[in-house]
Amino acid sequence: MDFQPTEDQQHLRAGVRDLLAGRYGREALRASVDAAADGGAGAGAGDAGAGGAAGVDRALWRELGGAGFFALRLPESEGGVGLGLPEAVLVFEEAGRALVPGPLVATHLAAGVVPGAADGTAVVTAFDLDGPLVAHLADADAVLGAAAVPAGEPVRSVDPLTPLHRVAAAGDVSAYRATGALLTAALQLGSALRTVELAVRYAGEREQFGQPIGAFQAVKHLCARMLVRAEVARTAVYAAAVTGDPGEGAAAKLLADEAAVQGARDCLQVHGGMGFTWEADVHLHLKRAWVRAEQWRTAAQAQELLAEELLAEALLAEELPATAAP
Repeated sequence: MDFQPTEDQQHLRAGVRDLLAGRYGREALRASVDAAADGGAGAGAGDAGAGGAAGVDRALWRELGGAGFFALRLPESEGGVGLGLPEAVLVFEEAGRALVPGPLVATHLAAGVVPGAADGTAVVTAFDLDGPLVAHLADADAVLGAAAVPAGEPVRSVDPLTPLHRVAAAGDVSAYRATGALLTAALQLGSALRTVELAVRYAGEREQFGQPIGAFQAVKHLCARMLVRAEVARTAVYAAAVTGDPGEGAAAKLLADEAAVQGARDCLQVHGGMGFTWEADVHLHLKRAWVRAEQWRTAAQAQELLAEELLAEALLAEELPATAAP
């Protein structure tokens, strides 16, 4: 089985990267962060109380919808693009690389279910966090797993661009969990690969003792470990997208979470004191990775699913000799 992207898939990824670079490049990202820091200018109601997190950019949302981001897997007969999960993973990888904020996964999953989700005219969030927390609730037109948008109390979020609200009770998103976890893993993968780029670039530019810090063995090891984790996660995410196996999807989420969180930590180390400043982008990748690690499927949940599958396979292996005997 070939897990390498086809030429058409590579063109799709390149097109999405160009779209996001033009519409949500670094300047737009920093503008969103600065707006959040200033108290959430343009944010949804209640967001300023949740740490000043900015709201969803509706214009960007409609542009993503017009580009087919949310309707990517919707059949053409229903107005969608008609592609599959492997293509969706590549698209979400690019969104993770650019740190595009908003409930991307939930709105994508709602295409064809919630009116307006497919074309980006509606913002849909979900009960994708473990417990009664909902991201981007103040901007949501609908919530997957709920008949109506519930009332919520703003709570402080570690990520300035992911406002959180606590609601009275969580809804059921079990039907969407496997796909949601894999698409979130793709977002984490994009972030992990981006932090590798940031670390390598800085290691080549920053000089100490008359040479780039990338020449030092300790920095080389940090960058190498980042790359290995990201590439292992990439293999797992691509494979799970092709096979559609729930266990492989859980493993992909587990590996992608580790690659994104630990990769951002190592990138901070490479940047030294500069990495901890508000002006650097590294801390934004770490904070978003922390939030995504709790979305759709946590590490503990992924480990439980994998353990159950391994146990089932072991029990089946023990039964096979007995059933095969004459």
